[in-house]
Amino acid sequence: MALVVLLRGVNVGGHRTFRPTILTEQLKHLDAVNIGAAGTFVIRQPITRARLRAELARRLPFDAQIIICQGREILGLMSQNPFARQPVRPDIVRFVSILSQRPRSEPSMPMSFPSSGRWLLRILARKDRFVFGLYRRHMKVISYLGTVDRLFGVPVTTRNWNTITAIAKVLGTGGT
Repeated sequence: MALVVLLRGVNVGGHRTFRPTILTEQLKHLDAVNIGAAGTFVIRQPITRARLRAELARRLPFDAQIIICQGREILGLMSQNPFARQPVRPDIVRFVSILSQRPRSEPSMPMSFPSSGRWLLRILARKDRFVFGLYRRHMKVISYLGTVDRLFGVPVTTRNWNTITAIAKVLGTGGT
């Protein structure tokens, strides 16, 4: 069963930088596939989460929050099509925030930020450990995305829906 690794807050703004391609090469024995530059990997060889987490922590040049989910969870997202009712527009980005654990709080949804005026971030729904939303391409969105941690009471990491789709394609070709 494949695992998906999502590192939180790496290669952003010059902080906690590393080269994912080098880490992928170091994890070749696990049939690791790198997806982009944000610290997203598909691990296609069987390994326990604990052992994978330890191996990643040993190889990264800094401490990082490591979120691991099963490949079948990502494939399940694809089959549900959470953005089916949302129009595709060049100024709107569809995203998924992955909760590191069961949320401590459950805010009512949908919600928009800012709460008045033109929205920049919209949280649509949550399914298990996945939060679905939209944001407009605007500098203030970064601070609003930071509120997702506080809303659910646990650390989260966010990926563009295109990244989730790329993960699903790798899972489809390399096992689930």
